[in-house]
Amino acid sequence: MGRSQREPRPPGAATNQQPPPPAGSGRDAAEHDTIVNQTPASPTNSSDWLLPFRGTASPRGAAAAAAALRRLRWGRGGGGGAGPGARGYSQDAEGSWFRSLFVHKVDPRKDAHSNLLSKRETSSLYKIQFHNVKPECLDAYNGLTEKVLPKLHLDPDYPCDLVGNWNTWYGEQDQAVHLWRFSGGYPALSDCMNKLKQNQEYLEFRRERSRMLLSRRNQLLLEFSFWNEPLPRQGPNIYELRTYKLKPGTMIEWGNNWARAIKYRQENQEAVGGFFSQIGELYVVHHLWAYRDLQSREETRNAAWRKTGWDENVYYTVPLVRTMESRIMIPMKISPLQ
Repeated sequence: MGRSQREPRPPGAATNQQPPPPAGSGRDAAEHDTIVNQTPASPTNSSDWLLPFRGTASPRGAAAAAAALRRLRWGRGGGGGAGPGARGYSQDAEGSWFRSLFVHKVDPRKDAHSNLLSKRETSSLYKIQFHNVKPECLDAYNGLTEKVLPKLHLDPDYPCDLVGNWNTWYGEQDQAVHLWRFSGGYPALSDCMNKLKQNQEYLEFRRERSRMLLSRRNQLLLEFSFWNEPLPRQGPNIYELRTYKLKPGTMIEWGNNWARAIKYRQENQEAVGGFFSQIGELYVVHHLWAYRDLQSREETRNAAWRKTGWDENVYYTVPLVRTMESRIMIPMKISPLQ
């Protein structure tokens, strides 16, 4: 016998009905957008614009969120339209959407992160080099490097400066790391490279050096605006280069958090410099730290955890990282950072 009306679906039965979009219309939709995309007031200092932007819930905003949630549960209609049968998705979906209103968010920007995060008052470009040396050639490599590189550093015709030179102690073995600064950005880099092509002593240095190397790689870097500028310092010190490979699209959020957290790592003058890659492997961050010795490193890092706010920085930045690496490095004789 045919049925004139469709039989109600039993609880839990599958349905083709698609869940309605979370935002309402009119005033409720505007209030929803205000909750999610609200940005802070005008900054009070040069670093405030870097702070994280979070959704905030005012009493009025909370009422709008509750109204939107009711629409999700009972359909898009107003006061008495659809009943419970119109509901097309689970409690978990509702909870997930409701929680998303208050999730840590970053304000979308219309500019490259290199412009937002780097120092604007300077136009310095940095180059970091990693040279993997044949184990039997390390002493000869160091001697050759210490003979030639200071000449470039001291020659005013070359717009480049040595920032630091190290051998890796713990981490990748038989490795040399060099950090250069080019004052004037990309034009200074091009000028320096063109002059080196005509420098016969340097060309001979490269030929001799090539026989000592297993591999080499480099990156061009910019300096984070909120980090210390890496200036020469007296030793003896050991240096730690911590390298973070971030998930693409997360550099702004990384900078937002570290702009606030760097103050927790300044008491012992351990913060040397912070950089992010521009050419080479991208979304790579390098933090350079100085310590008297490994015991001092341990004590300084443990002290940071006793400061309110450091744990929050770690909580928000760890999910942004794909891989991370730590090198402990010993300065070479020619390094301005001793």
